[in-house]
Amino acid sequence: MNTLAIDSSCEILSIALETSSGVFYTEINAGLRHSELLAESVDALCKTAELSPPELNAVVCAKGPGSFTGLRIGFSTAKGLCAALEIPLVAISTLDCMAYPLSVWPGIVLPAIDAKKSSFFTAAYREGSRITGYLDADPQTIVHTLEKTGFSNEPVILTGPGAKMLYPRLTQLIPSMRITVNPLFRAGIARELLETAKCSIVKGVNNINSGPDYIRKSDAELTSNI
Repeated sequence: MNTLAIDSSCEILSIALETSSGVFYTEINAGLRHSELLAESVDALCKTAELSPPELNAVVCAKGPGSFTGLRIGFSTAKGLCAALEIPLVAISTLDCMAYPLSVWPGIVLPAIDAKKSSFFTAAYREGSRITGYLDADPQTIVHTLEKTGFSNEPVILTGPGAKMLYPRLTQLIPSMRITVNPLFRAGIARELLETAKCSIVKGVNNINSGPDYIRKSDAELTSNI
């Protein structure tokens, strides 16, 4: 099966393509240029894999949380491909994918994305399973939520683009010796999207009518309700 995965949820734009020949991957520090780079990057990766877009069998994309604009660009590109080719779209949580490579960590995994306003998009994972809801929370609320799960002296590893920003704030609440920052905290997650989506693809899941999971309302929505 030929599967394309797109992660445009954060500054690092990553794209992965799995074919019978293997997995092809590209990662770009895109900043605010996702709309300029995504389509040409997908095309370049397909050419590297010697695959034409009509040969794709499924598309996977990160559904958020993350950048409002980045998520919309990723979803619109993925939906356009799926609609044109009549293939399924699978949308996977950004936080789940960030935590996935650290499933063997002997404690708590906290993927973090800067949500501005002194808050972070995060969720807590233990032994590969999510143990909290998806949060838009400040560090104190994050620790309070962890305590409800039986968290005590477990080591914590931070990952995701907000990890280094969250670290000094979390060490004010948890001893620093118990907190580690994943050296690959900024890495894109397109390869993880491929892996975590396989079960959904086998089950015939199709999220073509779904949209990004922002968690928080946009500033425009909040302003309109005032």
